[in-house]
Amino acid sequence: MRKSLRNKHVRTAVATLLASSSVAISLPAYAQSAAAEDTDEIVVTAQKREQNLQDVPVAITAIGTEKLDQLQVNEFADVVKFLPSVTIQQGGPGFAQVYFRGVASGENANHSASLPTVGTYLDEMPITTIQGALDIHAYDLARVEALAGPQGTLYGASSMAGTLKLVTNAPDTSGFYGNAGVEINNVAHGDFGSVFEGFINAPLSDSAALRLVGWYRDDGGYIDNLPGSRTYPTSGITQNNAALVEKNYNDAETYGARLALGIDLDENWTIKPTLMGQIQNTEGSYARERSGQSSGKYTTVQYNPEGSKDKWIQAAMTIEGKIGNWDMTLTGGHLRRKTETQSDYSDYGYFYDALSGYGAYWYDNAGDYVSPNQYIQGIDRYRKSFAEFRVSSPQDASLRFIGGLFWQRQTHNIEQNYIIDDIADSITVPGTDSNIWLTKQLRTDRDYAAFGELSFDVTDKLTLTGGARVYKYDNSLFGFFGFARGYSRNTGVARCVTTTGAEFRDNPTGTFATPILPGAPCTNVDKNTSDSDFIHKLNATYKINDDALVYATWSRGFRPGGINRRGTLPPYGPDELDNYELGWKTTFGAFRFNGAVYQEDWNNIQLSFLGANGLTEIRNAGIARIRGVEMDVGYRQGGFSLNAGFSYNDAEIRRDFCRIANATFDCTTPGNALLAPAGSRLPVTPKFKGNMIARYEFPISDWNGHVQLAANHTGSRATDLRTAQKALKGNLGAYTTVDFSFGVKKDLWSIEAFATNLFDSFGVVNTGVSCVETVCGTGVTPSTPTGGAFYDTIIKPRVIGLKFSRDF
Repeated sequence: MRKSLRNKHVRTAVATLLASSSVAISLPAYAQSAAAEDTDEIVVTAQKREQNLQDVPVAITAIGTEKLDQLQVNEFADVVKFLPSVTIQQGGPGFAQVYFRGVASGENANHSASLPTVGTYLDEMPITTIQGALDIHAYDLARVEALAGPQGTLYGASSMAGTLKLVTNAPDTSGFYGNAGVEINNVAHGDFGSVFEGFINAPLSDSAALRLVGWYRDDGGYIDNLPGSRTYPTSGITQNNAALVEKNYNDAETYGARLALGIDLDENWTIKPTLMGQIQNTEGSYARERSGQSSGKYTTVQYNPEGSKDKWIQAAMTIEGKIGNWDMTLTGGHLRRKTETQSDYSDYGYFYDALSGYGAYWYDNAGDYVSPNQYIQGIDRYRKSFAEFRVSSPQDASLRFIGGLFWQRQTHNIEQNYIIDDIADSITVPGTDSNIWLTKQLRTDRDYAAFGELSFDVTDKLTLTGGARVYKYDNSLFGFFGFARGYSRNTGVARCVTTTGAEFRDNPTGTFATPILPGAPCTNVDKNTSDSDFIHKLNATYKINDDALVYATWSRGFRPGGINRRGTLPPYGPDELDNYELGWKTTFGAFRFNGAVYQEDWNNIQLSFLGANGLTEIRNAGIARIRGVEMDVGYRQGGFSLNAGFSYNDAEIRRDFCRIANATFDCTTPGNALLAPAGSRLPVTPKFKGNMIARYEFPISDWNGHVQLAANHTGSRATDLRTAQKALKGNLGAYTTVDFSFGVKKDLWSIEAFATNLFDSFGVVNTGVSCVETVCGTGVTPSTPTGGAFYDTIIKPRVIGLKFSRDF
């Protein structure tokens, strides 16, 4: 009923807007177009200064304002389709990990696990969090820059494998203008959706301007929650999901705004404060269930409410100026993010009971069995502050320098409640209503660095560049995780510290020490780890002529170490990626041809896997090698343009991966086990990924028309590094999607019809299994509980839409 009413309101609003002929969407034609993307005039800031894309000796893909709109880019996953070197692993809106060039080991994005291998920037500010990249609605962006390979010297710790930069359009003093728009769409097998967007650019004086941007997006659902029931074997209690049965139940709404000011203090100094925020609400699951009681492409059977609320706000300021002929930049910002999640965890309760009789552990105060149905309620709070000061010498000199200082502090206040209703007080985590498990921890990651790059023109054609980053990290984790004392004598409360310093299991009559973290019942983890080192970059660039250059780069990226929350395990150390790359950038009239070949050696890989009690464990136990090539071609003549790109990555581990790490990589030592042999393919990313975009613009009477066709292919991927788990979950199959659009524009008006995933291709971007990992198999029904439930996060089906826009 809720969605039906909302869709009725959407259709009514659209009808009103169309009748009034006063609004529109996208296809902006405002004065300061970010880049002419099909020419050689694309301006990027990959090296922390404005440069022509074709002059930057880095493998970089840039998509500007107009192209983002032409490609129907709304969310993070949409733009990744057109970045050949980038792969996304997604669990739903707001929960995505991105990877460059096959650098992935199967990280599970657990809150106590490794940081991402890819850094994400919003203008000057790093916005990477452990949960993944912010799912920013892509409107009024000047461009998206994808920098492949280690970018550690200029961008730091979270850019080990690459960097994604989202650059917003800046306030403009040239005049008052804006854009407003509306879109109505429908997703195959699902519901209607809509988008409302708009911005205004307003000069406040000859030296100051503001830009106000707003958006609202309603994404229709396409996965059905089917009726289901099951009986828990131990207690005989039957559970059903009648109250949650719903068609198209995975809907989402996203809304936000950005306010930016640009103030010229004088002819040399400018100040740019910005404030941006977004709220994203989802309901249901974005994964289909391919086993158990559901076997359809777009169906599942869930027994508890699922969804999320992701809200964040970011404030940043950049001050730019000159002292003499040197450029100075001081930038800083603060980000706050809060995510509230609900997850169905009943599969684990059912399979553990069916296979191991665990239902006998769940009883009330009277000793009677309760339903083992389990669900998770999570609240995660993130805070991130950063500051950077850098200087840059005149760029027209033969000897050039850019360098500075960097500081960052990010915290993650973690609360995950695993709940079984009505359980006895003795097995309830103290301080909670009915938790069988509680994670209440504070994670803090601190980074400090000094960095610099020095370039020297040996001749008018040959330039040598050397760079380094000296860094220090200091990371800590403290708080509580685990079971109640009445359920486990070895984990959770049993391992909490008492006032004598002894653990509670060794001092059962003692008193808990005052918890370090408010909201935690006691403290059973309190650790920190730190280290300092440096990384480097060496580059030689030879400019054959004004339209062609070749380059060679040896660069290194790193990822900080962190804390294993299981007390018996040591912290894990940093891992490093060495990149050896040969690249070229050429322009021949209307034709552009760029490319790179490379080898990347990944050392001391932070490999994660589930240990006892389902706890993520991180070990520096891997060495991998990635060999690859990526190419990008473009052609434009008259109204016709053609762009294509692809990447190929052969990524594999070079040593056996053992359950217990050791210096000799010998998996036959007592108590050890071989998890993946040398030569195993790295998971998550495909060997081949490519795309092609063809566009033709032509006159239709006194209108300007266009037709566009875009195709994207993602190759097959391994689901896991470990042999047994890979065999259990299977590989992810290759898929290809095709997008089509047709539109017209006249003066201030634009109209466009489009279809994404035109042929309704089916593709899986992530997969997981809910089962007892040591014994789960493939045959699963409530009557034959021999395995687990498998869940695939899938690409969005075909979407057909109509957009209107008006500039003013």
